[in-house]
Amino acid sequence: MVEELFRQDAYLKEADATVTALDERGVRLDRSIFYPTGGGQPGDTGVLRWDGGEARIVDSLKADGGDVLHVLAPDSARPALGAKVHGVLDWDRRYRHMRMHTAMHVLSAVIKGNVTGGQVGADKSRLDFNLEGEVPTKEWVTEEINKLLATPHPVEAQWITDEEMTARPELVKTMSVRPPMGAGKVRLLKIDGVDLQACGGTHVANTSEIGRVECTKIENKGKMNRRFIIALP
Repeated sequence: MVEELFRQDAYLKEADATVTALDERGVRLDRSIFYPTGGGQPGDTGVLRWDGGEARIVDSLKADGGDVLHVLAPDSARPALGAKVHGVLDWDRRYRHMRMHTAMHVLSAVIKGNVTGGQVGADKSRLDFNLEGEVPTKEWVTEEINKLLATPHPVEAQWITDEEMTARPELVKTMSVRPPMGAGKVRLLKIDGVDLQACGGTHVANTSEIGRVECTKIENKGKMNRRFIIALP
């Protein structure tokens, strides 16, 4: 199983590792800074370098056994099994994902409804809610998000046991994505005074890093379902 450096420190931009497996799509490493696609957040991209070679990582995916598959560009060179490599993130892209993902947690605190889906993007993101009653305007949503962001709030990961998670279903806001269980503990994301829910993504350390957020559009996706789209400048 890969050592998930991206969970230990989301601000790590580069790290050394050893190739543990490879196939026609890419490589697996013993430790990785590259977040694999999951929970609505895209997989990281970047560069893998080794003595005498370099490859472009075009995607990162969850693999069996708790590994991360680092998908390499088709025309890239391939490191050898057991090779010592150095991974470098496309940091600007990852950092925008961190800001966006954290902003989506703030949005979920503003909108009172069950989350039915979501997608993190570098420039815009969406959260879908089942809502009863009147739907707020995008102007109101923008104002309420930025009211919360006007005060810095620490953001931190917490862990609870599977049993505690089962006893507290309110910690799972997203109906379409269930937190991984079975390993004995579940990761929570806490925005102090704003939000607490199960989440395995990467986030900023304080909401002050997000900047201003705008709700650019609200779409009707069904009888109760509404899609809220937010953007960063």
